[in-house]
Amino acid sequence: MQKKTAVLFGATGLTGNLVLGILAKDERYEKIRVFTRSELTVNSDKIEVIVTDLENLDSLADNIKGHDLFCCLGTTIKKAGSKENFRKVDLEFPVKIAEIASKNKVPNFILISSIGADPQSSNFYLKTKGEAEEAIQKSGFKKLVILRPSMLLGKRKEFRLLEEAGKLVMLPLKFILKGRLRKYRAIDAERVAKAMVKFANITTSKKIFESHEIELFTRI
Repeated sequence: MQKKTAVLFGATGLTGNLVLGILAKDERYEKIRVFTRSELTVNSDKIEVIVTDLENLDSLADNIKGHDLFCCLGTTIKKAGSKENFRKVDLEFPVKIAEIASKNKVPNFILISSIGADPQSSNFYLKTKGEAEEAIQKSGFKKLVILRPSMLLGKRKEFRLLEEAGKLVMLPLKFILKGRLRKYRAIDAERVAKAMVKFANITTSKKIFESHEIELFTRI
Protein backbone atom coordinates (compact mmCIF):
# COMPACT_ATOMS: atom_id res chain seq x y z
CA MET A 1 0.00 0.00 0.00
CA GLN A 2 1.34 3.40 -1.00
CA LYS A 3 2.05 5.66 1.92
CA LYS A 4 0.81 9.16 1.27
CA THR A 5 1.56 12.72 2.32
CA ALA A 6 -1.34 14.97 3.25
CA VAL A 7 -1.22 18.76 3.24
CA LEU A 8 -3.69 20.55 5.50
CA PHE A 9 -4.66 24.22 5.77
CA GLY A 10 -7.06 25.37 8.48
CA ALA A 11 -6.25 22.81 11.17
CA THR A 12 -7.22 25.12 14.04
CA GLY A 13 -10.81 25.46 12.84
CA LEU A 14 -13.69 23.16 13.72
CA THR A 15 -13.61 20.90 10.66
CA GLY A 16 -9.88 21.22 9.99
CA ASN A 17 -9.00 20.05 13.48
CA LEU A 18 -11.23 17.01 13.02
CA VAL A 19 -9.60 16.27 9.66
CA LEU A 20 -6.19 16.39 11.35
CA GLY A 21 -7.31 13.89 13.98
CA ILE A 22 -8.61 11.50 11.33
CA LEU A 23 -5.45 11.76 9.23
CA ALA A 24 -3.23 11.15 12.26
CA LYS A 25 -4.92 7.77 12.81
CA ASP A 26 -5.10 6.83 9.12
CA GLU A 27 -2.35 4.33 8.23
CA ARG A 28 -2.50 5.36 4.57
CA TYR A 29 -0.73 8.60 5.50
CA GLU A 30 2.88 8.58 6.61
CA LYS A 31 3.22 12.35 6.76
CA ILE A 32 0.84 15.23 7.44
CA ARG A 33 2.14 18.70 6.70
CA VAL A 34 0.03 21.28 8.53
CA PHE A 35 0.09 25.00 7.76
CA THR A 36 -1.35 27.07 10.58
CA ARG A 37 -1.38 30.70 11.68
CA SER A 38 -1.05 29.79 15.36
CA GLU A 39 0.86 27.21 17.37
CA LEU A 40 -0.62 23.73 17.34
CA THR A 41 -0.03 20.99 19.89
CA VAL A 42 0.26 17.60 18.22
CA ASN A 43 0.94 14.10 19.52
CA SER A 44 1.99 12.29 16.37
CA ASP A 45 5.48 11.99 14.89
CA LYS A 46 4.09 12.06 11.38
CA ILE A 47 2.68 15.58 11.78
CA GLU A 48 4.86 18.48 10.66
CA VAL A 49 3.58 21.90 11.72
CA ILE A 50 4.50 25.00 9.75
CA VAL A 51 3.43 28.23 11.46
CA THR A 52 2.72 31.00 8.96
CA ASP A 53 0.37 33.95 8.51
CA LEU A 54 -0.13 32.81 4.88
CA GLU A 55 0.71 36.30 3.62
CA ASN A 56 3.63 35.05 1.50
CA LEU A 57 2.53 31.66 0.22
CA ASP A 58 5.08 31.69 -2.60
CA SER A 59 7.84 31.35 -0.01
CA LEU A 60 6.18 28.14 1.19
CA ALA A 61 5.76 26.61 -2.26
CA ASP A 62 8.44 23.95 -1.76
CA ASN A 63 6.44 22.57 1.17
CA ILE A 64 3.03 22.58 -0.53
CA LYS A 65 3.61 19.15 -1.99
CA GLY A 66 2.00 15.78 -1.41
CA HIS A 67 -0.80 13.52 -2.54
CA ASP A 68 -3.91 15.04 -0.96
CA LEU A 69 -4.42 18.69 -0.04
CA PHE A 70 -7.23 19.53 2.36
CA CYS A 71 -8.26 23.19 2.43
CA CYS A 72 -10.39 24.00 5.47
CA LEU A 73 -9.73 27.73 5.62
CA GLY A 74 -12.64 29.89 6.65
CA THR A 75 -13.58 32.75 8.92
CA THR A 76 -16.36 35.25 9.58
CA ILE A 77 -16.46 38.93 8.72
CA LYS A 78 -16.65 39.73 12.43
CA LYS A 79 -13.56 37.67 13.25
CA ALA A 80 -11.68 38.88 10.17
CA GLY A 81 -12.44 42.49 11.04
CA SER A 82 -13.44 43.58 7.54
CA LYS A 83 -14.81 42.30 4.25
CA GLU A 84 -11.36 42.74 2.74
CA ASN A 85 -9.75 40.47 5.32
CA PHE A 86 -12.59 37.98 4.97
CA ARG A 87 -12.00 37.74 1.22
CA LYS A 88 -8.32 37.19 1.88
CA VAL A 89 -8.95 34.14 4.08
CA ASP A 90 -11.89 32.63 2.18
CA LEU A 91 -10.92 33.51 -1.38
CA GLU A 92 -7.40 34.79 -1.97
CA PHE A 93 -5.55 32.29 0.21
CA PRO A 94 -7.40 29.15 -1.02
CA VAL A 95 -7.02 30.19 -4.66
CA LYS A 96 -3.30 30.89 -4.24
CA ILE A 97 -2.82 27.58 -2.41
CA ALA A 98 -4.58 25.78 -5.26
CA GLU A 99 -2.40 27.56 -7.82
CA ILE A 100 0.80 26.50 -6.05
CA ALA A 101 -0.42 22.95 -5.42
CA SER A 102 -1.37 22.54 -9.07
CA LYS A 103 2.06 23.72 -10.20
CA ASN A 104 3.61 21.22 -7.78
CA LYS A 105 1.54 18.40 -9.32
CA VAL A 106 -0.51 17.70 -6.19
CA PRO A 107 -3.17 15.39 -7.70
CA ASN A 108 -6.03 15.76 -5.22
CA PHE A 109 -7.54 18.94 -3.76
CA ILE A 110 -10.39 18.73 -1.25
CA LEU A 111 -12.08 22.04 -0.41
CA ILE A 112 -14.68 22.88 2.21
CA SER A 113 -16.98 25.62 0.94
CA SER A 114 -20.56 26.47 1.94
CA ILE A 115 -24.12 25.67 1.04
CA GLY A 116 -25.42 28.26 -1.39
CA ALA A 117 -21.99 29.25 -2.69
CA ASP A 118 -22.53 31.20 -5.91
CA PRO A 119 -20.26 33.75 -7.62
CA GLN A 120 -23.38 35.60 -8.80
CA SER A 121 -25.02 35.77 -5.36
CA SER A 122 -26.03 39.14 -3.91
CA ASN A 123 -24.92 37.81 -0.50
CA PHE A 124 -21.30 38.79 0.12
CA TYR A 125 -20.42 35.59 2.01
CA LEU A 126 -21.92 33.24 -0.58
CA LYS A 127 -20.52 35.28 -3.47
CA THR A 128 -17.01 35.05 -2.01
CA LYS A 129 -17.32 31.30 -1.49
CA GLY A 130 -18.64 30.91 -5.04
CA GLU A 131 -15.78 32.93 -6.51
CA ALA A 132 -13.29 30.71 -4.68
CA GLU A 133 -14.95 27.57 -6.05
CA GLU A 134 -15.00 28.98 -9.57
CA ALA A 135 -11.31 29.95 -9.52
CA ILE A 136 -10.10 26.68 -7.99
CA GLN A 137 -12.01 24.62 -10.56
CA LYS A 138 -9.73 26.14 -13.19
CA SER A 139 -6.58 24.85 -11.48
CA GLY A 140 -6.53 21.51 -13.28
CA PHE A 141 -6.29 18.98 -10.47
CA LYS A 142 -6.59 15.28 -11.26
CA LYS A 143 -9.34 15.20 -8.65
CA LEU A 144 -11.10 18.19 -7.13
CA VAL A 145 -13.85 17.73 -4.57
CA ILE A 146 -15.80 20.68 -3.16
CA LEU A 147 -17.98 20.12 -0.11
CA ARG A 148 -20.86 22.49 0.58
CA PRO A 149 -22.04 21.78 4.12
CA SER A 150 -24.99 23.52 5.71
CA MET A 151 -24.70 24.82 9.28
CA LEU A 152 -21.94 22.89 11.05
CA LEU A 153 -22.60 21.23 14.38
CA GLY A 154 -19.72 20.83 16.78
CA LYS A 155 -17.83 22.57 19.53
CA ARG A 156 -15.74 25.48 18.32
CA LYS A 157 -12.89 27.03 20.26
CA GLU A 158 -14.52 30.44 19.93
CA PHE A 159 -18.14 31.28 20.70
CA ARG A 160 -20.25 32.49 17.77
CA LEU A 161 -23.51 33.98 18.99
CA LEU A 162 -25.34 33.98 15.65
CA GLU A 163 -24.23 30.43 14.92
CA GLU A 164 -25.41 29.17 18.30
CA ALA A 165 -28.75 30.91 17.80
CA GLY A 166 -28.98 29.36 14.36
CA LYS A 167 -28.49 25.89 15.79
CA LEU A 168 -31.46 26.39 18.11
CA VAL A 169 -33.55 27.13 15.05
CA MET A 170 -32.13 24.49 12.70
CA LEU A 171 -32.10 21.44 14.97
CA PRO A 172 -35.90 21.24 15.41
CA LEU A 173 -36.27 21.59 11.63
CA LYS A 174 -34.25 18.44 10.92
CA PHE A 175 -37.29 16.28 10.27
CA ILE A 176 -39.20 19.01 8.44
CA LEU A 177 -36.51 19.76 5.86
CA LYS A 178 -37.12 16.98 3.34
CA GLY A 179 -36.78 16.46 -0.40
CA ARG A 180 -35.18 19.46 -2.07
CA LEU A 181 -34.86 21.16 1.31
CA ARG A 182 -32.89 18.29 2.83
CA LYS A 183 -29.56 19.93 1.99
CA TYR A 184 -30.36 22.76 4.41
CA ARG A 185 -30.30 20.49 7.46
CA ALA A 186 -27.51 21.20 9.92
CA ILE A 187 -24.68 18.65 9.69
CA ASP A 188 -22.08 17.39 12.15
CA ALA A 189 -18.63 18.77 11.40
CA GLU A 190 -17.24 15.31 12.11
CA ARG A 191 -19.22 13.95 9.15
CA VAL A 192 -17.77 16.63 6.91
CA ALA A 193 -14.23 15.86 8.10
CA LYS A 194 -14.70 12.12 7.51
CA ALA A 195 -16.10 12.83 4.05
CA MET A 196 -13.07 14.96 3.12
CA VAL A 197 -10.64 12.15 3.92
CA LYS A 198 -12.88 9.54 2.33
CA PHE A 199 -13.23 11.53 -0.90
CA ALA A 200 -9.45 11.87 -1.10
CA ASN A 201 -9.16 8.09 -1.20
CA ILE A 202 -11.82 7.09 -3.72
CA THR A 203 -12.28 7.58 -7.44
CA THR A 204 -14.93 10.14 -8.34
CA SER A 205 -15.52 12.47 -11.26
CA LYS A 206 -18.20 14.44 -9.39
CA LYS A 207 -16.81 17.72 -8.12
CA ILE A 208 -19.45 19.32 -5.90
CA PHE A 209 -21.29 17.64 -3.04
CA GLU A 210 -24.14 19.34 -1.23
CA SER A 211 -24.74 18.93 2.50
CA HIS A 212 -27.25 16.07 2.27
CA GLU A 213 -24.93 14.22 -0.13
CA ILE A 214 -22.08 14.55 2.35
CA GLU A 215 -24.25 13.06 5.09
CA LEU A 216 -25.38 10.15 2.92
CA PHE A 217 -21.82 9.50 1.75
CA THR A 218 -20.53 9.10 5.31
CA ARG A 219 -23.21 6.50 6.03
CA ILE A 220 -21.99 4.17 3.29
